[in-house]
Amino acid sequence: MNELIAFCGLDCAKCEARIATLNNDQQLREKVARKWSELNGITITPEMINCDGCRVPGRKTVFCDSLCPIKKCALEKHVETCGACPEMNECEKLKMITAHSHEAVENLKKYIEMSHK
Repeated sequence: MNELIAFCGLDCAKCEARIATLNNDQQLREKVARKWSELNGITITPEMINCDGCRVPGRKTVFCDSLCPIKKCALEKHVETCGACPEMNECEKLKMITAHSHEAVENLKKYIEMSHK
């Protein structure tokens, strides 16, 4: 499976935090920090926006590195992505993402299809 597909199914290649990191784009970091601060009701600074991708070696945002409940769960269950978890369809943690991202759902379905070949 594409290693830039996060545990939750989001595509890290399209993530503005990753794009800002790869391009060293301070304006995009500031935009992402403002957006994520509003969405999460916490203060996120531009300096926190450094990430190479959820499942690849390298830099991670604080949230993606140690706070993400989906990542924590996937690591505890030793699954490559939530697509490998038998509880995927009932998972309340995962619904935080899949309820708002059809693309994440499709990416996880692709994982399931690929693993059954």
